[in-house]
Amino acid sequence: MTESEAGRVLVVGMGVSGIATAARLRRAGWRPVLIEKAPERRSGGYFVALFGAGQAAARRLGMAGAIHDRASLAQGLDLARDGSSRPGMSYADLPGKPWMMLRSDVEQAAFAVLPDDVEIRYSTVPTAIEQDADGVDVTLLDTTSNTATTERFDLVVGADGLRSTVRSLVFGPHEKYLRRMGYMVAAFQYTGTPAGLAPGQGATLLEPDRSMWVFAFSDHDPTIMLTYRTDDVDAEFTRPPAERVRAAFGPRPLGNVLGDVVGALESADDVLFDSVEQVRLDRWHKGRVVLMGDAAWCVTLYAGMGVSSGLTGADLLGGMLERHPGDLGAALSAWERALRPYVDHYQDGAFADRKIFVVDNRAQLLLRRAVPMLSRFKLGKRLTDRIMRLDEIALYKNADIVGAIPERTTVGGTA
Repeated sequence: MTESEAGRVLVVGMGVSGIATAARLRRAGWRPVLIEKAPERRSGGYFVALFGAGQAAARRLGMAGAIHDRASLAQGLDLARDGSSRPGMSYADLPGKPWMMLRSDVEQAAFAVLPDDVEIRYSTVPTAIEQDADGVDVTLLDTTSNTATTERFDLVVGADGLRSTVRSLVFGPHEKYLRRMGYMVAAFQYTGTPAGLAPGQGATLLEPDRSMWVFAFSDHDPTIMLTYRTDDVDAEFTRPPAERVRAAFGPRPLGNVLGDVVGALESADDVLFDSVEQVRLDRWHKGRVVLMGDAAWCVTLYAGMGVSSGLTGADLLGGMLERHPGDLGAALSAWERALRPYVDHYQDGAFADRKIFVVDNRAQLLLRRAVPMLSRFKLGKRLTDRIMRLDEIALYKNADIVGAIPERTTVGGTA
């Protein structure tokens, strides 16, 4: 597609997926308008991992020079409430060697490659989307001035998260597509070092149906994740996050480290407190509207592939639009066909990956604690590699997804 042929595209949402999509589509010759409901770009963020698929996409998008692995080399600890500890695993120890960083690191890197001529509008949300064969009419509300305008676009990308407004307007209500896993997550940045830990030292406190993770970095304050099982997701939102966390980890005393972390949660400025849910759709696009990232396929943080799949989806979409100039339907179909096997695997695997973060019972906890010792021996390492699904990580999480696609594709497959 040449500059003179370029279409106008609305990208909704300024998270990782939205910014990366706008940057990649501008490179493909499109003219993006990027809107965000918040009054300014986010600066905070919690822990994310970037596996090989995400690293490859970041390089293709020109972002790799602006991000780096923040993983700490300090030995992590497996903690108990009574103050005892033993050497433990950190997330960076997982097979596949993911890069450890903050979500804001990736968002900033994506923003750095966004061309200056991309129009950005803050405090703006879509309130109506109507499309025909030739374009999409979108009503946009400026929430600061409370004024609305209707504009026409050739393509709309909904990259506006788990509870996507674009998805609800075009595909239907959230209830049709959200699948709850029965767990809650509270995540935030901790200022300084939690009590009982050394600077740069990560830790886990694992108990059946609940856990605390301290994600330590080599050059940044740690981030915390508390996660627990619940039988009533809706009830979890009726009280402040710290109250719900205290109840979930009660009635036993919290102990030194966990008590310090929950105390910090009570005064934290920016807390992610949400239910763990997947988004499941039979199709990620309808006409000239396509969903991207969590809006389309939220794999959950347990899968560890949210950022990686968002970057890959953005890069792949730009590539397919370049391969199918003038045929939007073919481009979107080819994009989804190439990406879906990987995303389906991440979603299906999230139920097993969840046990990395929070175990179901004492037996799983004991097995988990045995992993570092078993890994020292040949047969034990084979067992732990199977438990951690090493082959699947290499095939799906560390794959260069875009690079694996043949140079020329058609709607029906390889040309």
